[in-house]
Amino acid sequence: MKKSLLFLLACCSFGAMPIAHSADQVELRFAWWGGKARNQATLKALEAFEAKYPNIKVKAEYTGWDGFYSRLTTQINSNTEADVIQTNWNWLTLLSKTGDGFYDLNKLAKPIGLDQFSPESLASTTVNGKVNAIPVSANVMLFYYNAATWKKAGVDLPDSWEALLKAGPVFKEKLGDNYFPLILTEQDALLLLNSYVYQGNQKPMVDEKTRKLGWNHADLVEAFTFYRQLVEAHAVQDARTMASSGKGVPYEMKPWINGEWGGVYNWNVLYTAESQNLANPSDLVMGPYPMREGAKDAGQFHKTALMLSISKNTRHPEEAATLINFLMSEKEGVIPVALERGVPLSKSGEKILRDAGLLTDDDPVISGLLQSASLPNKSKALPYLEDPQFGALFSAALQSIDYGKATIDQAATEFEEQANRILRRIMR
Repeated sequence: MKKSLLFLLACCSFGAMPIAHSADQVELRFAWWGGKARNQATLKALEAFEAKYPNIKVKAEYTGWDGFYSRLTTQINSNTEADVIQTNWNWLTLLSKTGDGFYDLNKLAKPIGLDQFSPESLASTTVNGKVNAIPVSANVMLFYYNAATWKKAGVDLPDSWEALLKAGPVFKEKLGDNYFPLILTEQDALLLLNSYVYQGNQKPMVDEKTRKLGWNHADLVEAFTFYRQLVEAHAVQDARTMASSGKGVPYEMKPWINGEWGGVYNWNVLYTAESQNLANPSDLVMGPYPMREGAKDAGQFHKTALMLSISKNTRHPEEAATLINFLMSEKEGVIPVALERGVPLSKSGEKILRDAGLLTDDDPVISGLLQSASLPNKSKALPYLEDPQFGALFSAALQSIDYGKATIDQAATEFEEQANRILRRIMR
């Protein structure tokens, strides 16, 4: 832990200053997305909050991931968003380009407990000097595998890109056509191919200075070619088939629950949700991070995992700040949620979980951060790779190749032209 969070955590004092509250009854709305485990844990924490602050009632507004962002933007445009909102890191470039999209938490430094967070972590949620959100946890993209499925296939967990490719035919031969070593959702495919190509060329996919793609045509061809190698080797299911599975999260789908999908490339913060849907949760284990021969950097995507923001339209900013501090840095709020939102970046939150025995260095969530810290990993995470339009365009390119509507070269040309138009629009 001490090593894994050095890039975000720094020593800071414990405990936020208490504030006085009005005796009048206050209702806060708190909106978040999550699976069953996160929802139940958060509701339990909210019960504890209301017990401690009986004059503050919290209306919980929780959904799954799909549709949350579009719903939020609709609410923001009509000034009907919740008081406290779970937000995603890349949304700051979309919803708060000048830093005015959310309440400036500098104004609530004491009640929200800003001193619990390192300057480095707060820098990731600050726009034009305005703190737009509390950084909840750190997030990295990792390989997690269902060890029971891999044992059934008789294959060791892959320690290289080549080993992953070689595992595909074995899965197909020994377990059947429905079994795959790895599955990739839309965003996962983009970030995996970004990592693979970056290991070879050391170039960011997006150039922030020119506001265009940083990759040239050959780089895109390499990315799409490697994707097709994975598909043709039966190492991953193609994007066309994955899209036909529906919009739900993969770890809630039957092939994952039944062990047919042998692994995921996803965020470490999702480990708990992914593992709990397996017959034996401990079967989900972290695999080695593959590196290309001669690679000087892993190109691994690492960022602030989740954030908590306060609406700029809230009528109860101090009460909203008190709720966030309770969830991040007070025992009654931290214990119920534990690692459901990842390893806390709050100094007090981390200490509370360690003292309670709920956070150890061998926990799969934190061991992923340790693995990331051990890799050569200095590439900058770019929020544009998580932009919905950019991601949808990338996924469409993969599907056009899968359907045979475009060659790899044609798909690369079309993606390059349209991606640059999107980037000019979202980066202006």
